[in-house]
Amino acid sequence: MQPGFLLAASTLAAVLGMALLEDGVCKAPDGKNGSPGAPGRDGRPGQKGDVGEPGRPASSTGTKGPKGDAGEPGPPGFPGMVGLPGLPGPMGVPGLPGMPGQKGTAGDILEHPRPAFSASRLSPPRTGTTVVFDRIITNQENSYSPQTGKFTCSIPGLYYFAYQVVSSGDLCLSITKNRLRVVSFCDNNSHGILQVNSGSSVLSLAVGDQVSLTTDPARGSSIYSGSEADSVFSGFLVSPETA
Repeated sequence: MQPGFLLAASTLAAVLGMALLEDGVCKAPDGKNGSPGAPGRDGRPGQKGDVGEPGRPASSTGTKGPKGDAGEPGPPGFPGMVGLPGLPGPMGVPGLPGMPGQKGTAGDILEHPRPAFSASRLSPPRTGTTVVFDRIITNQENSYSPQTGKFTCSIPGLYYFAYQVVSSGDLCLSITKNRLRVVSFCDNNSHGILQVNSGSSVLSLAVGDQVSLTTDPARGSSIYSGSEADSVFSGFLVSPETA
C-alpha cells in the first residue's frame, strides 16, 4: 500500500469522527494523556518594575547580642596639647661617694700676709679710756697704731689677742671690738703692790674692724708706769677667712 493513500485515509477518518461527535450520533471514550513535551526556551526578560513600599521595621526582641570581636587598631591620632608640669618628686637616695680627687699643690705661707703685732708702754699719750702701747716690738703689715692704740683688720679671719698689764691698784680692762666690750678682766689691789692683770680672746674680724684695750675708770684704772715691769699688748692672725 502506498504512503499517500494511508495519509488520505487517516485524514478522512479524523474528519468523519469529528462530524459524528458534533451530531451526537456516536462519541468515542477519551484517550490517554500524551507524554509531556520538552521544556521550551526562556522568554525575554521583562521590564523593571516600580519601587515597592518600604517595609515595616522589625520589632525589637530586647535581647542584647554577644560582644563582637575587637576590630583592628585605627591610625594614631594627632598629638595633644602639652599639659601643666607635675609636682616635684620625692628626693632620691644619696649616691655613693665619689672617687677622691687629686692631691693639691702645697701652699706657701710666705705668699700670704700674716698680720701680727706686739707693743709695750713707754710714754703713752692720754687718749681717754683706750690704753695705748706706744713702743713697737713687732708690727707685721703695720696693722697696729702706736698713736691710737688700735689694731685695724686688713685681712678677714680669726685673730688671737692677749695682754699683760702691771697695776699698782684696782684695775679693770676690756678687750673691745669696734668700741664694744667683748671680754673684761678686773683685779682688786688694796695693798698697793705691783701685780699683773692679764686676759686673752679669739675674735672673728672683717676688714676695717678695730680692736683695742680699754679701762673702766669707775671700777679701777691704775696702770703702773715705770722701769720695773712692762705692760704688753699683742695680737696675730690665726686663720684667714676662706672664700
